[in-house]
Amino acid sequence: MIGILLITHGSFGESLIQNVCHILNKRPSLISQFGVAAQDDPLDVLPMAKALLHEVDEGDGVLVMTDILGSTPSNLALKLLEPGRFEGVAGVSLPMLLRALTYRKNAMDVLVTKAISGGRDGVINMHRL
Repeated sequence: MIGILLITHGSFGESLIQNVCHILNKRPSLISQFGVAAQDDPLDVLPMAKALLHEVDEGDGVLVMTDILGSTPSNLALKLLEPGRFEGVAGVSLPMLLRALTYRKNAMDVLVTKAISGGRDGVINMHRL
Protein backbone atom coordinates (compact mmCIF):
# COMPACT_ATOMS: atom_id res chain seq x y z
CA MET A 1 0.00 0.00 0.00
CA ILE A 2 1.26 3.48 -0.84
CA GLY A 3 2.01 5.70 2.14
CA ILE A 4 0.90 9.31 2.44
CA LEU A 5 2.92 12.18 3.88
CA LEU A 6 1.39 15.62 4.28
CA ILE A 7 3.83 18.55 4.37
CA THR A 8 1.89 21.72 5.11
CA HIS A 9 1.92 25.08 6.82
CA GLY A 10 1.63 24.78 10.58
CA SER A 11 -0.99 22.35 11.86
CA PHE A 12 -3.02 22.13 8.62
CA GLY A 13 -1.83 18.59 7.88
CA GLU A 14 -2.65 17.36 11.37
CA SER A 15 -6.12 18.94 11.08
CA LEU A 16 -6.71 17.10 7.82
CA ILE A 17 -5.70 13.80 9.41
CA GLN A 18 -7.95 14.44 12.43
CA ASN A 19 -10.89 15.11 10.10
CA VAL A 20 -10.16 11.96 8.12
CA CYS A 21 -10.17 10.00 11.39
CA HIS A 22 -13.55 11.53 12.24
CA ILE A 23 -15.03 10.65 8.84
CA LEU A 24 -13.60 7.12 8.67
CA ASN A 25 -14.00 6.46 12.41
CA LYS A 26 -10.36 5.27 12.56
CA ARG A 27 -6.86 6.48 11.78
CA PRO A 28 -5.65 5.11 8.45
CA SER A 29 -2.32 3.32 8.45
CA LEU A 30 0.80 4.65 6.73
CA ILE A 31 -0.11 8.33 6.99
CA SER A 32 1.88 11.07 8.66
CA GLN A 33 2.25 14.83 8.53
CA PHE A 34 4.97 17.40 8.90
CA GLY A 35 3.97 20.94 9.79
CA VAL A 36 6.38 23.64 8.70
CA ALA A 37 6.58 26.66 10.99
CA ALA A 38 7.39 30.18 9.79
CA GLN A 39 10.78 30.12 11.47
CA ASP A 40 11.82 26.72 10.04
CA ASP A 41 14.78 26.61 7.69
CA PRO A 42 13.92 24.03 4.98
CA LEU A 43 17.45 22.61 5.00
CA ASP A 44 17.35 22.15 8.78
CA VAL A 45 14.03 20.26 8.73
CA LEU A 46 14.78 18.17 5.62
CA PRO A 47 16.21 15.24 7.65
CA MET A 48 13.01 15.08 9.75
CA ALA A 49 10.85 15.11 6.62
CA LYS A 50 12.97 12.31 5.09
CA ALA A 51 12.59 10.24 8.25
CA LEU A 52 8.80 10.59 8.15
CA LEU A 53 8.81 9.71 4.45
CA HIS A 54 10.57 6.44 5.18
CA GLU A 55 8.29 5.68 8.15
CA VAL A 56 5.22 5.56 5.90
CA ASP A 57 6.94 3.67 3.05
CA GLU A 58 6.40 -0.10 3.09
CA GLY A 59 8.09 -0.43 -0.30
CA ASP A 60 5.24 0.70 -2.57
CA GLY A 61 6.20 4.37 -2.39
CA VAL A 62 4.75 7.49 -0.85
CA LEU A 63 2.46 10.21 -2.13
CA VAL A 64 3.64 13.51 -0.66
CA MET A 65 0.83 16.04 -0.46
CA THR A 66 1.38 19.72 0.23
CA ASP A 67 -0.83 22.78 0.45
CA ILE A 68 0.48 25.59 -1.78
CA LEU A 69 2.87 25.12 -4.69
CA GLY A 70 5.83 27.48 -4.38
CA SER A 71 5.63 27.75 -0.60
CA THR A 72 8.19 26.51 1.91
CA PRO A 73 6.31 23.24 2.56
CA SER A 74 6.10 22.47 -1.17
CA ASN A 75 9.74 23.40 -1.68
CA LEU A 76 10.62 20.94 1.09
CA ALA A 77 8.39 18.29 -0.51
CA LEU A 78 10.11 18.79 -3.87
CA LYS A 79 13.41 17.77 -2.28
CA LEU A 80 11.90 14.37 -1.37
CA LEU A 81 10.44 13.39 -4.73
CA GLU A 82 11.74 10.49 -6.83
CA PRO A 83 9.69 9.74 -9.97
CA GLY A 84 7.62 6.59 -9.58
CA ARG A 85 8.57 6.09 -5.93
CA PHE A 86 7.92 9.35 -4.09
CA GLU A 87 5.42 11.48 -6.00
CA GLY A 88 3.99 14.84 -5.01
CA VAL A 89 0.70 16.69 -5.36
CA ALA A 90 0.04 20.30 -4.30
CA GLY A 91 -3.29 21.82 -3.26
CA VAL A 92 -4.21 19.21 -0.65
CA SER A 93 -7.76 19.38 0.65
CA LEU A 94 -9.99 17.02 2.59
CA PRO A 95 -11.71 15.67 -0.57
CA MET A 96 -8.30 15.13 -2.19
CA LEU A 97 -6.95 13.30 0.84
CA LEU A 98 -10.01 11.08 1.15
CA ARG A 99 -9.74 10.16 -2.53
CA ALA A 100 -6.04 9.36 -2.11
CA LEU A 101 -6.77 7.12 0.87
CA THR A 102 -9.40 5.28 -1.16
CA TYR A 103 -7.10 4.52 -4.11
CA ARG A 104 -3.69 3.95 -2.54
CA LYS A 105 -3.71 0.20 -3.15
CA ASN A 106 -3.47 1.01 -6.88
CA ALA A 107 -0.37 1.93 -8.85
CA MET A 108 1.25 5.29 -8.07
CA ASP A 109 0.19 6.91 -11.38
CA VAL A 110 -3.44 5.92 -10.73
CA LEU A 111 -3.24 7.27 -7.18
CA VAL A 112 -1.85 10.62 -8.33
CA THR A 113 -4.59 10.96 -10.96
CA LYS A 114 -7.34 10.04 -8.49
CA ALA A 115 -6.01 12.39 -5.80
CA ILE A 116 -5.95 15.33 -8.20
CA SER A 117 -9.45 14.53 -9.46
CA GLY A 118 -10.65 14.31 -5.84
CA GLY A 119 -9.42 17.82 -5.19
CA ARG A 120 -10.90 19.18 -8.40
CA ASP A 121 -14.22 17.35 -8.04
CA GLY A 122 -14.49 18.47 -4.41
CA VAL A 123 -14.98 22.07 -5.55
CA ILE A 124 -18.69 22.46 -6.25
CA ASN A 125 -21.02 25.43 -6.66
CA MET A 126 -23.68 24.41 -4.14
CA HIS A 127 -26.32 26.60 -5.78
CA ARG A 128 -26.25 24.26 -8.77
CA LEU A 129 -27.05 21.11 -6.84
